[in-house]
Amino acid sequence: MKKLSRRRFVVAASAATFAAGSSFVSAALDAKPGAAGTRHRRVFVASSAPDGILAFDWDPVAGEFAPAGVAAKVPKVAWLAFSHEHQFVYSASELDSFNGQPTGEVASFRNDGGQLHPLSAVNSAGVGTCHVAVDHTGSMLVSADYVGGSAASFTIANGKLSSAVWTEHYTFHGPNAARQDSAHAHFVSFSPDNRFAYINDLGGDCIHIYKPNTATAEMAPAGAYKGAPGSGPRTLHFHPNGHTAYCMNELVSTVDVLRWNKQDGSLSLIKRIELLPEGYTGPTRGCDTVISQDGRFVYFANRDNDFLYTFTADPLTGSLTAIKRSNCGGKTPRSFTLDPSERWMLVANQDSNNISVFKRDQQTGALAVEGKSFPVEAPMRILFT
Repeated sequence: MKKLSRRRFVVAASAATFAAGSSFVSAALDAKPGAAGTRHRRVFVASSAPDGILAFDWDPVAGEFAPAGVAAKVPKVAWLAFSHEHQFVYSASELDSFNGQPTGEVASFRNDGGQLHPLSAVNSAGVGTCHVAVDHTGSMLVSADYVGGSAASFTIANGKLSSAVWTEHYTFHGPNAARQDSAHAHFVSFSPDNRFAYINDLGGDCIHIYKPNTATAEMAPAGAYKGAPGSGPRTLHFHPNGHTAYCMNELVSTVDVLRWNKQDGSLSLIKRIELLPEGYTGPTRGCDTVISQDGRFVYFANRDNDFLYTFTADPLTGSLTAIKRSNCGGKTPRSFTLDPSERWMLVANQDSNNISVFKRDQQTGALAVEGKSFPVEAPMRILFT
């Protein structure tokens, strides 16, 4: 079998060289986003640069961004999450120290017509806080610390966070000496019925399962899903059918298609999907997952080989059929998302300092070969209001 080099892989995976365009809309954006008679929408972008949370105005017709200043000056923001009514925004900052303690920062803001107003800032459980998630009722938040290998939960009252109610420091680690020397909590998610919480531990090849008490934010252990040794489970996303989930395995660029058991919250493997071409042996880091609202299409990203991979999904079973790999429009796609109309795919390319925008065919799920590029310093997460 002929092996592919990383250089040859990138060439083979990209149908054409990405065409960058960096023009911004100007005159049409004078009106306040969301005001009557305007078509523009406010977008918040998490940045690992010092400014933290940046504001942009999104034109969903043209598929273009215009910068709208700094929404909140919070350092090294790795993730943003909305409360489910979009009234509040929560951030995770990958810090080594906050308030004189060796932890990251979790903060909350009131979203007032696309303007952010600080409400609270509290210590997480450990350093390198990389992810936060809010339960479906908006009553509690859970954070994950990559470097610290830890997690914490907080109650929420009118958008304000309590100090940590529950913390956990994981000790498992996998066989990959370079990446799994210790536990690395990376991602938090809640089950469709809000009865279970899940914390992906990339370092421990494990997804920890809990029964959350949304009134108190306490978390009771409820089992675990064990991934393949050395796989590094990074993220978990539930399909709209309510019984399928996808776990992205960063270290090997595979996806575990999982069956979710509503009774006990357990996850069981249905199938493991390979994202890399046969014969490729170079470096690789799987990244994240995006699912269309109708459940017919699923997209995966890779941030070493810089591609998106489009799949069709059976809406009833969640089973996947590969369509095509395509260029992500930059280097190191940290996260990506569909805009609310689902006519555009937006990719936050961390190391090339840009957000790329690809037109999407809503019938076939296909992404345009060429896209537009907008300069953004170290983008980590894109959040539509």
